[in-house]
Amino acid sequence: MSTSHQPAAPLLIACALGIEKLALRSGDRSGAAGPVTVLRTGMGPKAAERAVGRTLTDDALKDAAVIATGFCAGLAPGMHPGDLVVADETADHRGSTPCEGTELLVRELVKAVPGRTVHTGPLTGSDHVVRGHERADLLAKGSIAVDMESAATLYSACARGPRPVAAVRVVVDAPEHELVRISTVRGGISAFRVLRSVLPAFYEWHRSLLLPRR
Repeated sequence: MSTSHQPAAPLLIACALGIEKLALRSGDRSGAAGPVTVLRTGMGPKAAERAVGRTLTDDALKDAAVIATGFCAGLAPGMHPGDLVVADETADHRGSTPCEGTELLVRELVKAVPGRTVHTGPLTGSDHVVRGHERADLLAKGSIAVDMESAATLYSACARGPRPVAAVRVVVDAPEHELVRISTVRGGISAFRVLRSVLPAFYEWHRSLLLPRR
């Protein structure tokens, strides 16, 4: 008697910048649990929302699990470039989106990038580069990091239908290490190397979604 197998659900990894996509594409791409697409959305929430929404209309990707990744600004004192942020939720002016598999991602990232600190908490979305008092205000409200695309990416993904979503960011800009301008991210060698190393953790997260639910 033959047994039919459902094809593995795809994984969509969304980032904003070309340097982020370069880091991901130059990382270890073996061991994926199913089809993987790395999408460069462009910078900012509107670009991310449009790109992710358009991509998920493709029949091959309409049921994809989605991870938002790339660089971010850390808000908490003691954060350093190269630290990792695993969101338990993303939030912007439209509300919050809960993330799935946070504990698993933390565990796998500790293995994939040994020696790097992994922070967990709310990740806020902004439509501009956040500086000075705005950072202090976001931290006071409970956020541990901010970027311009994660919240929009996950909002857009869930608007296309229920699916597992997550956000993992690498700190390139922290309270004691603030960038002068966004283009300086190209000099973030430490953050670039960390981003190159995250794919095995993403694949384990994706694989866990394919296990039978009890």
